[in-house]
Amino acid sequence: MMGLNYFSYLVIFLIGFVFTAAMAEVKESKDIPTTVASVDLNRYTGLWYEIARLPNRFQKKCVRNTTASYRLLPDAKIEVVNRCFQADGKADEVKGIAKVVDTVSNSKLKVSFFRPLGISLFWGDYWIIGLGENYEYAVVGTPNRKYGWILARQSRLEPAQLDEIFELLQQQGYHPADFVMTPQEY
Repeated sequence: MMGLNYFSYLVIFLIGFVFTAAMAEVKESKDIPTTVASVDLNRYTGLWYEIARLPNRFQKKCVRNTTASYRLLPDAKIEVVNRCFQADGKADEVKGIAKVVDTVSNSKLKVSFFRPLGISLFWGDYWIIGLGENYEYAVVGTPNRKYGWILARQSRLEPAQLDEIFELLQQQGYHPADFVMTPQEY
C-alpha cells in the first residue's frame, strides 16, 4: 500500500511539473516580440539608414551616419555591411553574414560578425518586428529586447512615422525612451 501511495504522489508531482513547465513555456513565448508575417528579402536588401537604436557595446564608438547594407548571396545567405563614423571622423566598418532561420516568414534571422577564417562562430538574433508597407522603414529587435534598431531607406523619417514606430515598440514590450536617435549628416 505504501508503494502505491508513493507512486500516486510521484505521478501527481510529474503531471504538475509538466503542466507548470508547459505554462511557463506558453508565458515565455507570449513574452517575446512578434515578428512581421512576411518579408520579401529582395525588397529588404539594399541600404538602410539607422534612425535610432538601443545603446549597445559594439556601437558605442558610432556617433553619426550609421548605415546597414544587405545583399543576397547565391547560397541564400545575406552579406551584411555596417558602417558608421566615430567622433574623430574616422569611418568604421564591419562585415558579417546573416541567415534566415524562419523560412516561412523570412522575419527571423541570425547574424554573425565574428568570422575567423570565414567561419561564423557566434550568431545573434535579428528579428524584423516592424516593416513599412513599402519597405520605407524596418524595426529590428531580439527576443530578449536587449537590442533594437529603427532603420529607414531615407536618412530621416517623418515625425508621424516615428510616432507610429515608437507605438509599435511600446506594444512589443520595448521602452521607446531607451532608444537614442542617430545623427545622419549627409
